[in-house]
Amino acid sequence: MAQDYSRRMRSDFITQGRTAARAALHGLAGALALAALAGCTTAVGAEASTDRTGGGEVSVPVRGGTAVIDTATLAVRAHPKSGGELELSGPAATDLGRPGPVTEIRGGARWTYPAKELTVTAVAERGRLRVSMAARRDGQVRWPVTGTDASASDLQLPRGEGLNIPVGDPFWAAPERGLTGDPMDLGTGALTMPMWGYTYGGGRGASYLVPTDIGTSLGFAAEQGRLRGTATHTFDRGEDTRSYTVTLALTDGNPVAPAVDYRDWLSEHGRLGSLRDKIRANPADARLLGAFHAYLWGDARTPQGAEELRKLGVSRMWLGYDAGNDPMSAPAVSAAKKNGYLVGPYDSFANGQDPATADSPNSAWPGRVYPDYCVIDAKGKPETGFGNRGCYLSSQAFERAEPGSHYLADRARAMVANGADSYFLDVDAAGDLFRDHSRAHPMTKAQDRNNRLARMKRLTDRGLVLGSESAGAWSNQVLAFDHGSATPVAGGLWTLERNKEVWGGYAPEKAPKTFFKPVDLPADLAREMYDPRYRVPLYETALHGSLVNVERWELSYGKLPRQKQTRAMLAMLYNIPLNHVLDGPTLKQDGPELAALQKYFAPLHQKAGTERLTSFRWLTADRAVQRTVFGDGVLTVTANFGSTASHGVPAGCVNAELKGEAEPRRLCPKKAAS
Repeated sequence: MAQDYSRRMRSDFITQGRTAARAALHGLAGALALAALAGCTTAVGAEASTDRTGGGEVSVPVRGGTAVIDTATLAVRAHPKSGGELELSGPAATDLGRPGPVTEIRGGARWTYPAKELTVTAVAERGRLRVSMAARRDGQVRWPVTGTDASASDLQLPRGEGLNIPVGDPFWAAPERGLTGDPMDLGTGALTMPMWGYTYGGGRGASYLVPTDIGTSLGFAAEQGRLRGTATHTFDRGEDTRSYTVTLALTDGNPVAPAVDYRDWLSEHGRLGSLRDKIRANPADARLLGAFHAYLWGDARTPQGAEELRKLGVSRMWLGYDAGNDPMSAPAVSAAKKNGYLVGPYDSFANGQDPATADSPNSAWPGRVYPDYCVIDAKGKPETGFGNRGCYLSSQAFERAEPGSHYLADRARAMVANGADSYFLDVDAAGDLFRDHSRAHPMTKAQDRNNRLARMKRLTDRGLVLGSESAGAWSNQVLAFDHGSATPVAGGLWTLERNKEVWGGYAPEKAPKTFFKPVDLPADLAREMYDPRYRVPLYETALHGSLVNVERWELSYGKLPRQKQTRAMLAMLYNIPLNHVLDGPTLKQDGPELAALQKYFAPLHQKAGTERLTSFRWLTADRAVQRTVFGDGVLTVTANFGSTASHGVPAGCVNAELKGEAEPRRLCPKKAAS
């Protein structure tokens, strides 16, 4: 883990996270329960009547109204049943040429753009408008163009857990935020889910999903001071991306409505995992419920360290360790498991170096894995690996060799020979997907993704409780947990982490300052990442009850002292664990605080960790008081991030109501001294 830390600094992992304070708030537009959103899709067999209305327009019924597509430009407007009109997409930002004639098909229509050799179908599907494009040659299309309606007030973006961004706030539009910089790839880690949405006035909103996320990016520009988002899809025969699909849906404007729509889409297409099912298949997964997470160093990874946690009253933990020269011993693992904790090594199948000079055991492979398995780029050169060391290894090369060589199976067997019952596989669920130009093991990005899913599933089939880094939603069926998808990383974080004088380096060996040294985030960066008024639980709305979501492993709870109160409250509001880093001294110093927070969290997560998040609301106009509901009221959490008591909750506190209990449970985390 520490050895591969510099990989995090790579620019292609930089996401454009920004959280802003708004000059003016828009009342209680988001204070809508999600019950109404549960009906945003229609039954599988529902018939859709589509009419050609003349003038090059195609009309398609959608849940809550009608969508009308201008075939000349691909502009889409909606007529909600409540009245009025919304522009769901402006005209395509690509010159499509003159459209061919429209042909009616079941549930919709089809037409072509001969100059682009592009065929388009638009149909009604489960209450959404589904627009699909098939290209006969390589090229690009920039569509949909979103946020163009004058009533758009807020953008929902799944960066990390999720953000609700005011479209007219100059803070967000400023170049320093990076949101209006390079487009974000929907398929390879920049966003946790291939979707986004908007809130309009009058309890109305829109959701955009991109099932063909590989080859698609999403970029933003400030047009007349307002953020607009444009998707770009690249049709590439070599990448097998000559098909492009986007679904558009009307919502009630709740800030998590796009995530409700996405969860429904995953469920409809058999792509939504269930933590309950995972627990039935592997009972050890149940020990994630109620557990905090921690990476251990020094004396904390000894048998005595596990005993100390238990003496503090910590009932459940996930304990991880790097695969350096001092992994957890079999006695230490045994002691941790005896106390009910999960234990797992950090590993990666993605990096290869010369075994004679490799700076990490994870990067040393037998035989000629290095350099024969290196991903080869379009210029015929090996794809440089973590921190400019070695190369990225081709998942296709491994998959072809695995039946005979067992490189991955042998690695996993060696890593858990100490008795570990969990496994953290870095990169596989988050990092770059590669096109491999090697003649020996050619691979598209889609094949790379499928290979990763296959090898992750093999680890779960061994009975290991599997986690990975910043898990994209596409991996939700194979993972039990992730480290990173709860963090809406802003680009400024990478700049800060590169400054070793401020952030800390890799010494001392048993307590590297990069993990243990407390850091004060700059004010703008803190606003971008942790201002609760602009944080919304998109990831939890879509995937709570499928896997356990945690913050990035290098952002332990103690690393950012001034954000501790907010982070603890957000964790309880979203029903997700806190992540820690522990050595001998911090276990003694911070152990009591960890134990108190875990004691509060455990019963809440054990009851609701397998439930879906069914409601998110702002209870005050300034959005400082927020409420979540899980399941059919199994757990209701109210968090007051404000400065005065409200809705029965003191400032800086959380009330949690478990179904069947007469009184709420209250937590008031300490606020760091100024």
